[in-house]
Amino acid sequence: MATLMAVAGLVESTENELKRRGSVGLGIPGAESAATGRIKNANSTCLIDQPLRRDLQALLQREVRIANDANCFALSEAIDGAGQGAEVVFGVILGTGVGGGIVVREQVLTGANHIAGEWGHNPLPQGRGDLPPPACYCGRNGCVEAWLSGPALASDHLRHGGDRLTPEEIAVKASAGDAGCEATLQRYEMRLARALAQVINILDPGIIVLGGGLSRLERLYTNVPDLWTAHIFSDRVVTRLLPPRHGDSSGVRGAAWLWNGG
Repeated sequence: MATLMAVAGLVESTENELKRRGSVGLGIPGAESAATGRIKNANSTCLIDQPLRRDLQALLQREVRIANDANCFALSEAIDGAGQGAEVVFGVILGTGVGGGIVVREQVLTGANHIAGEWGHNPLPQGRGDLPPPACYCGRNGCVEAWLSGPALASDHLRHGGDRLTPEEIAVKASAGDAGCEATLQRYEMRLARALAQVINILDPGIIVLGGGLSRLERLYTNVPDLWTAHIFSDRVVTRLLPPRHGDSSGVRGAAWLWNGG
């Protein structure tokens, strides 16, 4: 109920400010089940098995369109963001969780099971130092999310004898010459490169756009493409890794774009 009232409050305040009734698009950290219409796969676990769309439509008295937040992010960046003009865009969220969204010719690919782009809950291809695999909230071990989210980066640093630091603090210390923090970021970059190489081998996107808090690490855009080439089944790799053009606003912009085309 708190989530419903929060969304309703935002809609009401926006419409009061604009003095007009609007359409409502919502990005969520999960997906709607094709079988039940209820929410599944949400790392905001309070949403799981809730009829979110039905309840919001009843509360707001209008149609509501809902999509995975990474899909919304990818859609925004594909239409008029960093991925503009690319036939296939893969959007990545690297934040408190890890998500992915696929846009083909400016259309979100949802898939038969409504899980297209759920890259974060595939196992990370193992490399040196990747055992034992950490547990993921989904009940599996070694998921990409359990290695590459912001909390996972902080946990990896702690596991290798570092201090309890935030990802931002690790990045600052690494840039100041802290060897332990630098090693943590290098492990992270290698894992991200292997994980994205899997995507490139299967989907072959022209552009991959990073979002979420960790997308602000500028070194990723140089270091990761240098590393992923060794894991990609091609004689050359032209896929580009880019920061988002619309920053933290891209997810909500993508939710609005759900209404594009009627």
